[in-house]
Amino acid sequence: MEVTPLADWTGSKGPCVIAGPCAAESEEQVRRTAEELSRDERVSVYRAGIWKPRTRPGCFEGVGKVGLDWLRAVKNEFGLLTITEVATPYHVDACLAAGIDVFWVGARTTTSPFAVQEVAGALRGADVPVLVKNPMNPDLGLWIGALERLHSVGIKKLGAIHRGFTPFQQSIYRNAPNWQIPIELKRRLPGLPLLSDPSHIAGNTELIKPVAQKALDLAMDGLMIEAHIDPTVAKSDKSQQLRPAEISALLDLLSVRSETSANHGSSSSQLSLSP
Repeated sequence: MEVTPLADWTGSKGPCVIAGPCAAESEEQVRRTAEELSRDERVSVYRAGIWKPRTRPGCFEGVGKVGLDWLRAVKNEFGLLTITEVATPYHVDACLAAGIDVFWVGARTTTSPFAVQEVAGALRGADVPVLVKNPMNPDLGLWIGALERLHSVGIKKLGAIHRGFTPFQQSIYRNAPNWQIPIELKRRLPGLPLLSDPSHIAGNTELIKPVAQKALDLAMDGLMIEAHIDPTVAKSDKSQQLRPAEISALLDLLSVRSETSANHGSSSSQLSLSP
């Protein structure tokens, strides 16, 4: 599968860091979170859910199309690329019209080939990066199939996000990492950018660091981390969202390991803008 390198469309010189709230809740919340995140040059992409797929009705399902204007303002004021989830052709058309820079396909959508095909059809001919989260169930074939459907309509700026899988037994994680599955994805599609979403794997802020470090140890290409200006009042996933300053503190603690050409061994450096 021929795809465009991640650095070519994110501008990241090291691991790509995507950060922002689980959901866009208000114009002020979106702007204040972005303002603080933009102070850390390691954050290159700002995430916020505009439409939120919820298990049961009556929960906060996102602000809808108006939130796209808030993301556009973030891009114009702070220079951050923007990313949000698309699950229907309507979402795709609205995001293309609003100039959203990157799209992601969520785990619930990836689970349904029919839904992925509809999103892919709406994206045909569009030159926009798309990241695909793993399906909720541990099915590597479904994940690869979703990527193939998007690639077949001409999406070359393509990548995957490992966000863990619905656990079948009690676990310390919200979503079981099942690390062998993203490892196998990298083996089968070695040129495909692969990022980790430690927020959704962990489900709580205490576990985000070890999950993020494990992902970098496995040579994943970046991290998507949830950040909220005040997680205590977040309308969704408050237990797994960090404050923007905590994102920077986390990045300071993470190490990037890479193989050196001199000794074919492992070297380690702090997460920085350096390659």
